[in-house]
Amino acid sequence: MARRPVPIKVKSKDLKTIGQLIKRGVHQARVFMRALALRQLGQGITAPQVAAALPLTPKAIRQIAHRYNSNSLEAALYDKQRPGAKPVLDDSQKQRIVAMVCSKPPEGRARWTVRLIVEEAVKRKLVPKAGRRQSGFCCKATT
Repeated sequence: MARRPVPIKVKSKDLKTIGQLIKRGVHQARVFMRALALRQLGQGITAPQVAAALPLTPKAIRQIAHRYNSNSLEAALYDKQRPGAKPVLDDSQKQRIVAMVCSKPPEGRARWTVRLIVEEAVKRKLVPKAGRRQSGFCCKATT
């Protein structure tokens, strides 16, 4: 059973903006593809037909059309700002760890290693506890 086409009427002002975006400047590939998809949808081409011409799925194209219809051109082209992860260490903890690493390494060690930094930071109670991750170490501050 085929999906019903998303009714979309792209405003002429938005089509002009899309045309300028496509012709000029350097943009993220994602933004460029979304602009191309919107322009084609505005010409009456269906999502599966647009998907055949662009490296996007019909579902992604329909989502772009829904975001344009419900919000604006900006919402259709650009992603929302993401909050990101909370900082693991506060500024004073970072400063104390940097000061520790700038000092001489413990007796019997030639230099600081990541594991040694973690061990010493926990031993000196600069951070409450620490755990290893694949990319390095992670200090978990308790609040």
